Amino acid sequence: MAASLLHTPEGVRDIYNGECAAKLAVQDRISRVFHLYGYEDIETPTFEYFDIFNKERGSVTSQEMFKFFDRDNNTLVLRPDVTPSIARCVGKYFSEADSPVRLCYRERTFTNNTSYQGRLKEVTQTGVELIGDDKSGADGEVIAMVIESLKAAGLKEFQVEVGQVEFFRGLTEEAGMDETTCETLRELIENKNYFGVEELVLERNMAESLKTLFLRLPELFGDLEQIRQVKSMVTNPRSLAAIERLEKVQAILEVYGLAEYVSYDLGMLSKYRYYTGIIFKAYTYGTGEYIVNGGRYDKLLEQFGKDVPAVGFAIVIDRLMMAMSRQKISVDAGAVHTMVVYEQGGLNRAIALGCRLRGEGKGTVLIRKSPCKDEEAYRKQALDQGVRVLAWVSETEDALVPLR
Repeated sequence: MAASLLHTPEGVRDIYNGECAAKLAVQDRISRVFHLYGYEDIETPTFEYFDIFNKERGSVTSQEMFKFFDRDNNTLVLRPDVTPSIARCVGKYFSEADSPVRLCYRERTFTNNTSYQGRLKEVTQTGVELIGDDKSGADGEVIAMVIESLKAAGLKEFQVEVGQVEFFRGLTEEAGMDETTCETLRELIENKNYFGVEELVLERNMAESLKTLFLRLPELFGDLEQIRQVKSMVTNPRSLAAIERLEKVQAILEVYGLAEYVSYDLGMLSKYRYYTGIIFKAYTYGTGEYIVNGGRYDKLLEQFGKDVPAVGFAIVIDRLMMAMSRQKISVDAGAVHTMVVYEQGGLNRAIALGCRLRGEGKGTVLIRKSPCKDEEAYRKQALDQGVRVLAWVSETEDALVPLR
C-alpha cells in the first residue's frame, strides 16, 4: 500500500533537484527576453468555465479536456490552452485600451491525451500575446522573440517553420469547397494522409491547376524564393495576399538579423481553429514534436467583446528541456554555489561564513559533518549537486576549495 502511494498518475511526473533548477533557470532566461521586448506578466486561473475552450475557441476536443463540476453544477475544465484565457482577460480588463497590449505568461496546461500517445498530460508553457496590432511588424516581432528566446535558453540548432492559413483558405474558397469539406481536407493534410487528399481532390470539380496545387501542398516548403515561385500558380487574391505577407515578414526578420533561422511551409496547417493568418512552429532535434507553436488569431478576441487583432506563441518548456538534455546542453542553474561542511563546534563560524557568502549573492548550504562520511563522500555529493565551492569549517578555521 505504501509503495502504491509513491506513484504519480499516468501522464504527469515529478521534477526535482538539478532538473527542476535547470527548468526554472531556462524559464527565467526566456522571461527576460519577453521583458526586454516590453511584455508584462499575466496569470490566469488553472481552471475556467468549459465554454471558454469550446470548439470555436479551443485547441483540443471536449474529450481531451479534464472536466469537473463546482458546487453549483457549472462545468469547469483545467485549461488545455492559455490563449483563450488571456483573450478573456483582455476582453475584461483591457476593453478600453487603444494601443497594443503586450502580455507574457508562464503557466501549466492540461490535456487528457490517450494512454497510447505517450505524451505528458501536464506541461509547462511560457509565451506572449501581442494584442491590437495587425501589421506584419507584429508578426516579425513575435517570431524574432521566438528565436531570441530559444537562443537565450541555450539552444543552438533549431528552425522556425512559418506558414499562412490564408493561403489554404484561399484555395478552398476558389475551389468552392464547403466548410465540412475544408475541415476534412485540413485533417487529411495535417495527418499526412496524402492518399486521402488525392482521393478527395480528384473527385471534386475544380480547375486542374487547383488540383495540382492541393496535391503539391506537402511539397511547398523551403526558403522564401521557393515560396515566391508559387505566386505564378495562384490566381485568387486571398492566397496571393498570404504569400505577400510572408515576404514582408521575411524582410522584417532580415532587419532583425534572424532570417537564417526561418523557413516557409505553405502546407502547414493547424488544429487550432482560431488562427487566421501567419502560423509557425519551431523544431530542434532530440524531440519528435514542435517546441514552439504560434500564430495570428485576429477574430478570437471578438468573441470576448473586443474586436482587435492579435498574434502570439507558446514555448513548451518540457519539450525544450528534453531536447536540450539530449543535445547535452548544460544549464548553469546556480542554485547552490557553496556547500559548507562544519565540524562539531564550528556552527558559529559556519553561520557567519554562510551569511557573508549569501550577502555576496552566492547560494550557500550548511551541513553538519557526519562521523560516518569522509571528505571524499562530501566532495562527491557536492559535485553531483553542481556545487562550485566546498568549504570545510572547524571551531577555529575554515577552508574554501573550488570544485570547478
